[in-house]
Amino acid sequence: MIFRPVNSGDRVFLIDGSGFIFRAYHALPPLTRASDDLPIGAVSGFCNMLFKLTEELKAGDSPTHIAVIFDASSKTFRNDIYPAYKANRPPPPDDLVPQFALCREACRAFGIIPIELLGYEADDLIATYAYQAQQKNIETRIYSSDKDLMQLINDTTHVICPLKNKLMGYDAAIEKFGVSPDKIPFVQALSGDSIDNIPGVPGIGVKTAAQLINEFNTLENLLNNAHTIPQQKRRENLVEYANNARLSFELVTLKRDVPTQSALEDFGFQEPQLDIVLSFLSKMELKTLAKRVEARLTKSGSSPILQTTSSPSPVLGTFQQGDFFQSFSHKDPVQEKNYHLIDTIDQFENLLDTINQLGHFVFDTETTGLDILSSKLVGLAISCGVGHGAYIPLGHNDGKQLDKDFVLDKLKPFFISNQFLKIAHNIKYDMAILKNEGVDVVCYDDTMLMSYVLYAGKHRHNMDDLAEIYLNHKTITFEDVVGKGKNQKTFNQIPINQALNYAAEDAEVTYRLWNLFSRCLIVQKQHCFYQSLERKMPEIVCTIERNGFKIDRDWLKQLSDRFEKESGEIAEKIFEIAGESFNIASPKQIAQILFDKLKISYAGKQKTTATGQSATGADILEDLAAEGHEIADLILKWRGLQKLKSTYCDSLQIHANIATDRVHSSFHLTGAATGRFSSSDPNLQNIPIKTPEGQKVRQAFIASDKCSIVSADYSQIELRLLAHCADIDLLKESFKNNEDIHARTASEVFGVPLSEVSGELRRKAKAVNFGIIYGISAFGLSAQLKITQAEAKYYIETYFKRLPQVKTYMQQTIAFARDKHFVLTPFGRKIWIKDINSKNYSARAFSERAAINAPLQGAAADCIKYAMIDVDKVIRTHYPDVKFLSQVHDELLFEVPNQMLDIFKRNIQEIMQQAPLKAVRLTIPLVVEVGHGINWREAH
Repeated sequence: MIFRPVNSGDRVFLIDGSGFIFRAYHALPPLTRASDDLPIGAVSGFCNMLFKLTEELKAGDSPTHIAVIFDASSKTFRNDIYPAYKANRPPPPDDLVPQFALCREACRAFGIIPIELLGYEADDLIATYAYQAQQKNIETRIYSSDKDLMQLINDTTHVICPLKNKLMGYDAAIEKFGVSPDKIPFVQALSGDSIDNIPGVPGIGVKTAAQLINEFNTLENLLNNAHTIPQQKRRENLVEYANNARLSFELVTLKRDVPTQSALEDFGFQEPQLDIVLSFLSKMELKTLAKRVEARLTKSGSSPILQTTSSPSPVLGTFQQGDFFQSFSHKDPVQEKNYHLIDTIDQFENLLDTINQLGHFVFDTETTGLDILSSKLVGLAISCGVGHGAYIPLGHNDGKQLDKDFVLDKLKPFFISNQFLKIAHNIKYDMAILKNEGVDVVCYDDTMLMSYVLYAGKHRHNMDDLAEIYLNHKTITFEDVVGKGKNQKTFNQIPINQALNYAAEDAEVTYRLWNLFSRCLIVQKQHCFYQSLERKMPEIVCTIERNGFKIDRDWLKQLSDRFEKESGEIAEKIFEIAGESFNIASPKQIAQILFDKLKISYAGKQKTTATGQSATGADILEDLAAEGHEIADLILKWRGLQKLKSTYCDSLQIHANIATDRVHSSFHLTGAATGRFSSSDPNLQNIPIKTPEGQKVRQAFIASDKCSIVSADYSQIELRLLAHCADIDLLKESFKNNEDIHARTASEVFGVPLSEVSGELRRKAKAVNFGIIYGISAFGLSAQLKITQAEAKYYIETYFKRLPQVKTYMQQTIAFARDKHFVLTPFGRKIWIKDINSKNYSARAFSERAAINAPLQGAAADCIKYAMIDVDKVIRTHYPDVKFLSQVHDELLFEVPNQMLDIFKRNIQEIMQQAPLKAVRLTIPLVVEVGHGINWREAH
């Protein structure tokens, strides 16, 4: 796939790619990728054909130029001429559709350029390139079993049938159609084609048509002299259906003047690069073919397979092992940047042609704000290669711009097609904005999520940071363009020429990151995990955000007033004890009252703030309250009520959309290294549940009329995953027998029969169970249970004696993290652990605790995400009236019409329990508790 001038003596090979794909699909049994069930049967057959073909070509008359030509879509200019054209053909099978793009990717992996163009069939492109070669007296060979292409045969152009591996020239054309190649369209126009729905002339087949054309030489001459035909029925049909014949001729004649963007010179043939081919075959999990390719290309002296490096990153510092990005990163800045403003139709159509030829593109939306419902589209940035970026202004206040509806109408076929890969950074937002414009986005990659899968725990995943870390590139920031503070502008107010460099750079940098991360995913063996899990999240979460969660504004107002009144009453009691009024929200003033004025002594180790002031955090106030200091208890209650009022009651009312009466939270897909979501505006992940007051806040999340809120929650999932990961027979048995796991632990740790475990012992065992998951220390457990450190140490030691596999798991996990600098979940998620080998004890101890918990919390995140994928499919297929509302840690929330409530609850429970098991065979059962109610409080 290199530029090479076309000279006398060169050979151009044009391969009918679409024919290859369908032949491969129908010739082989169904095949799926083992890791994620992605259909790859056609891809496998296509790659084998491609490899076999290239090997045969090299062994024989080696090509100098080669391209694979594809159909871009089902609709072409012929449908404009005759809407019924190919109307009888069924749509491609569902399991074949996602393989089209992969076959194009396979071409690039083998070093062959894939070519397609919207509005034209592959045959027209082949005809055009063959004609261009003919004009230069260059030999062309067409690989296809499509008989229609035989009309192109001439002195310089031949067709090779892959089935027979036979070179076909004039003699073959005459044998097939009874006429010379240039007259084949006349024969086809008369005989018609039932498969392609070409009408032709009734009663005339290929043999008769050939006889007539040989006699009259051309179709038009025949039709003009049809009255001289001696056979009555044949004569009458030719006269009656003359226009059908003329229409059919227009349909079957291949165009030789398609406005192509790639020239013959772009098809330069070269030996496939072994590293690129093997990377693609590894991604497809085609191991047998990969071995054949490696053996053949290594023998022929192709480039060796790409080696990785374990040298430390100068940017990431402490990560020294398993850090592969340096093998690929583009540390040298791009020398030449071509950023173009697209403000004419010709420029825009040239861009569309480039996208059509390439098969993938980066896009980025520029908008008036960040709210997905109210923000307006201002422009689109697009990149089709390293160093190249374009900006299409659509909604700036001033300047020459294309019509937004015109641009989106032309781009929509690309966005909704599975044959074109769309790439963006944080594509969830871009999908939401385009959804507002009536444009869906399918078949996509997200560089933010690619980075997250590769480097969760190392750094943030915003584009500016990634560009600096991996590309050694300092980007133009958003604030550089719009300003900040009171002088900040909206993007539509920015002059177009100023917006150009910022927007085009965003797209171009994203292209470079995609180019890098797509290869890193393969080398780090994370591609399948990305494809099967994280890549599917944006579309689902985009739907959740758009659905929103209905709230009861009146209830929130009542709660706010109630909490304000109660906190005021508590404040009066605090002032009475203090002997004066003061600002309870001020930690400094609280410290002065407690320790200076009231002379309260603190038994624990007194902490100080950065300014030297005595700390008054919740832990200290809880200790003081436990010692009997009423004022400390009252301050804690006051803080709790104020937080509920401001953070939830008042904030939820502010964030509620006036038009929908719903809160549309923004979910952050890379919010936590372990895979969990975070959310904001408002934060639905931390809506209180443990206190009666907090539960009242959940009561404000309500269902629409004639609907209910359904909550489906994984039960004790992290403990279940601990039993699986640590292979703890005792716990696995308890879960399989549906026992009370905390009571069972209490029985084991405290040495009492299961039937005699008290509520207090169960509470302590529960604290130990969950504390162990988070690497709790004796000090931490003693503080939590209000017991001595010696007693807490005894509990932990007894726990490890009864369950030694837990200790082994913890030790092995920490050792693995120290060696690899990351941990893995059972599902394959990689979580990097900072400071695991730090010389600082506190930093190292924190990282060790994180290493213990990360595989469990990460696996729980994996489970809920696999569940979301299957649940979303079922909702779209069977329950279109159900709204997917939210994901909160291990819980999924839905708004369900009451008439389908029971069946939906049963289905959702089964789906959530089974979905993760498709990815990993867990040794413990997953249990999902499902409830419903008129609000969230009742449902959970």
